[in-house]
Amino acid sequence: MMEGADPAKTALLGLWHDTQETRVGDIPHIGRRYLDAASNEKVTADQVSAAHPAVRAAAQRIVSEYENGDSLEVVCAHDADKLECLIQAVEYREQGYKNVGPWIDSSISKLKTASAQALAEVALQMTSVEWQQTYLPGQADI
Repeated sequence: MMEGADPAKTALLGLWHDTQETRVGDIPHIGRRYLDAASNEKVTADQVSAAHPAVRAAAQRIVSEYENGDSLEVVCAHDADKLECLIQAVEYREQGYKNVGPWIDSSISKLKTASAQALAEVALQMTSVEWQQTYLPGQADI
């Protein structure tokens, strides 16, 4: 919403983005150098092969758009994915992991929108609990 993108479409793109991990796991970037995993489009086609034709076509279209598109919604969905990685790295840093700097830097370098960059800057200036209390009021006890 901060960028003027359609929030429902952006959320739908983000939701379908990680469904392939239920089949192939979340292969880290370094692991992709050694593994030949199926494309996200191929995994999705398999996952929805028995679904109603309308569901099957829509799911495949959504995943293809996330993987290949360049609309504002796609850019925002990609930024949301990188922001989640950044926040996870911040949480790991708080737990004492010392080698998260490159992970944080990599996440920040891939952010495209001004909104995502601003959120990343704020996330790095506060603890994860402060983040939850500020952006997820009432959720800090979870």
